[in-house]
Amino acid sequence: MHLPALPVLLPFFAAVLILFPWFNKRLMWQRVVTQLAFVMLVGISCLILFKTLTGAPLAYALGDWEAPFGIYLLADPLAAFMLVVTSVLALCTHLYACGSDDKTGRFFHPLFLFQLMGLNGAFLTADAFNLFVFFEILLIASYSLLIHGGGRERTRAAQHYVLYNLIGSAFFLIALALLYRAFGTLSIPHMALLAPQLAEESIPLAQSGGLLLMVVFGVKAALLPLHFWLPRTYSTTSISVAALFAVMTKVGVYSLWRIHTVVYGHESGELSDLGVEPLAWLSGLTVVAGSIGALASQTLRWLIANLIIISVGTLLMTVAMGTTESVAAGMYYTLHSTLMSGAFFLIAGLLLMQRGQAEDRFVRSRPLVYPVFTGVLFAVAAMAMIGLPPFSGFLGKVFILQAAVASGDAMWVWPLILLSGLVALISLSRAGTTLFWRTQGSVVPEAKEKVLATHRISAGVLVATTVLLVVLAGPLTEWSVQAAEELHTGVTLQFLNGGQP
Repeated sequence: MHLPALPVLLPFFAAVLILFPWFNKRLMWQRVVTQLAFVMLVGISCLILFKTLTGAPLAYALGDWEAPFGIYLLADPLAAFMLVVTSVLALCTHLYACGSDDKTGRFFHPLFLFQLMGLNGAFLTADAFNLFVFFEILLIASYSLLIHGGGRERTRAAQHYVLYNLIGSAFFLIALALLYRAFGTLSIPHMALLAPQLAEESIPLAQSGGLLLMVVFGVKAALLPLHFWLPRTYSTTSISVAALFAVMTKVGVYSLWRIHTVVYGHESGELSDLGVEPLAWLSGLTVVAGSIGALASQTLRWLIANLIIISVGTLLMTVAMGTTESVAAGMYYTLHSTLMSGAFFLIAGLLLMQRGQAEDRFVRSRPLVYPVFTGVLFAVAAMAMIGLPPFSGFLGKVFILQAAVASGDAMWVWPLILLSGLVALISLSRAGTTLFWRTQGSVVPEAKEKVLATHRISAGVLVATTVLLVVLAGPLTEWSVQAAEELHTGVTLQFLNGGQP
């Protein structure tokens, strides 16, 4: 079955197609092809999720080479969850981009598709080296998307982003060399099988490689003190790109789940729980740093970026707890935080088009053209991000708090979760009152022409996903637990090695 390869191949072929001259000179056709590809990706991702939840993981051996020599794409419930959330986010953010962002350069749509190819490949690969390859694909596309449209501030912010990630890529290669020398393979399932019985002389190499990978994934996830690039980068790029990048930090968290939970898990002998204690400290400090940044934010986009840092710290706490319950809670919270962060950037875009020179700064400005519509979207997204009932943020945080009690980590997890919720309440309340109530002058009619139906629809659909996450909370939490159990109990490993899951 070729199904696991489709999330990688579909955006690749769509991107190549619209690079041909006939499509490249016709913006509308580029939009149609890209949107069609994303609609198909949503359907394929949902089908993969259904098949992995009701049956065995789906493995695809590239070139029909068997492990450990071959390269596997592997779709298990964890990967399928990430495929679904990424495809939904991409569909909505691209629809928003079709309103204006894609007019500032010729290659916006191919870059958007290559970005999805890299993201989906990173979620599906079962080989550490190909994780690096897909990381580079998505990073190269992201470099170009960041500066799409040009501008001094955008270019300056992109320089920091590129520098951090180039350093991270160098560390990634060094880590892979150490791991290959220690294990003799870079297949993640086979490294997990070899970890408990690794030779004594190979253990220091495996530990060094694992710690270096933790640093690399910390760069991708914006873990303190490697988070400084994120607020400036996300607040200066175009709205649709910033919204898509809401999933970028989750790739680092996912990679920690995929490699460190499996290869360096509780039953990995001397490699067990590698780096868990410093990760716990740094994840908590990341929440604190994001909270301080949120309180000090002067624009809505900067505030959203700091809320993403808080969500990253929260997710990394679930990695540090290292239990099935914590991973399951982290998965549900990933769905919520990714979609709501993306939705908030689209709301910021609506405000930018309606507030004139004030943009999204927390200052007095003219009244909004669509105050009720924009205000409702802001209120729903804000309550979800804060974690107020009955929205998805509340359920996600309760899930994490319960996991902390079960793992014995409640003493340090609870205060940080509650503190971050209070900070989000204060900062978003201040933002909302300033943006919607502190007005002067009259509405400018030209602003109405800028806010197109595609802008309103994409933002509305993405905000509405918080309601869907609540309605489907029962099955979603059950599926999250199932995915976490498969990750911990090695069902995927048995499948790849000929056993019956």
